Amino acid sequence: MTTANWQVTFYSAAFQKELLLLPAGFVARFLRYAERMELYGSDLGMPHTRAMGDGLFELRLKAAEGIARVFYCTLVGRRIVMLHQFVKKSEKTARKELDIARKRMREVKDAEQP
Repeated sequence: MTTANWQVTFYSAAFQKELLLLPAGFVARFLRYAERMELYGSDLGMPHTRAMGDGLFELRLKAAEGIARVFYCTLVGRRIVMLHQFVKKSEKTARKELDIARKRMREVKDAEQP
């Protein structure tokens, strides 16, 4: 059995609960990808993950229920922090979703500073 090299964490307990309340297909995909990320790191490659710039990434979930995205960043010490999720309703990612994720990423990274 392979041991995890990375640790997947969440922006907050409330966000973790929100993510796990998504429709079952999304949760199943998220858990499978999170397991892979713990083994292989944050970049699973397209079509699973994509860099959004400035250290922000998206986990791309596709299930019978539709399409969802989970934004995340990485921190020193091989930590992956899940920041924000939303169910996609249009082709383009809404600016407000990106803004929420970027704000949370700044908070998480600022908290890392000694």
